[in-house]
Amino acid sequence: MSSDTQSTDAVSDPVGYFLEDITYHGKSERTWEFYERVLRDFETFLKDGGRPVPIAEASHRDCMAYVHSLRGDASESTVATYASYLHRFYAYMTQVGAFESNPMTLVVEEMDEAINTDPTRREIDVASMRQFVDTVTHPLEQALVVTLLKTGMRVGELCNLDVRDLSLADPGPRPERPARAALDGRPDSLYIAAEPARGSVLNGEERTASNKRKRDTTVPVDDELARVLRRWLAIRPDTQSEAMPLFVSTSGDWGRRVTPDMVHHIVERHARGHGWYREGGGTEENVTPHYFRHFFTTHLRDRTGDRGVVKYLRGDVAQDVIDTYTHEWGNRVREVYEANIYSLGQ
Repeated sequence: MSSDTQSTDAVSDPVGYFLEDITYHGKSERTWEFYERVLRDFETFLKDGGRPVPIAEASHRDCMAYVHSLRGDASESTVATYASYLHRFYAYMTQVGAFESNPMTLVVEEMDEAINTDPTRREIDVASMRQFVDTVTHPLEQALVVTLLKTGMRVGELCNLDVRDLSLADPGPRPERPARAALDGRPDSLYIAAEPARGSVLNGEERTASNKRKRDTTVPVDDELARVLRRWLAIRPDTQSEAMPLFVSTSGDWGRRVTPDMVHHIVERHARGHGWYREGGGTEENVTPHYFRHFFTTHLRDRTGDRGVVKYLRGDVAQDVIDTYTHEWGNRVREVYEANIYSLGQ
């Protein structure tokens, strides 16, 4: 990692300037080295291409050409990682005013569209999913499944929820723990933090799962999900955890926070009984907690036609988009969600 004390100029060496800044932000040496490798490789691509341009003047077509050049020699996951690092570089340089725009925005959106469509995955309509949910009758299992299906959150994010992350206008029976300050004025909402990481201590408890959000997100809770959550809270076992987890085990690990393995086991058991899971079936056939995220994305996007709101709710959009929707909480996000979220018959 560079140890130069003289500040790098954003005009003469944009990559060096960015690398210097992420050092100040405390990024690890490994992260620094990966950024350098990707960005310097892109600089070389631009320099040796048919239209040599400095990195600050690259167009979205230059970026698309670079991403395309990676395919064949690298896996799709590696290509996506390179694209995300390049996107973050341009987003940061635009935010600090060094660049005029981010040419990777359109490229990443198109890549997201290709990934999220996933035509090989099993497609389940809302009516069929409603029949499936109807077979999940235990209050904890029903709460886990319906929360995943109606919010699109990741299983680790589900497990990391604490009682304070839920605000209900009609709370019903629940532990005496006030909702987060971030939920003030936002009744019927779930707060999904970006910060929990596996092994870290948050709210007084070491976590066994990580959240993968780029930013904290507040997700609406509709009447159906609110009823399911109140039913669960009415029988939720007491727990010794200072964090007061929202979802805790009602079996062998009585009162302890649920883990991703527990949730996977619950979903797999019900999916097997419904004919939606078999050994060796793979992601294109088996219904898992991650499939519920796909279901949420597909159906809400098709119903709303608003990719921005769906990506905000999923927690995987750029900072500027999240800021826009955060400021519009009182109208666009909640109104679009409540007008289009599907019913699961609960």
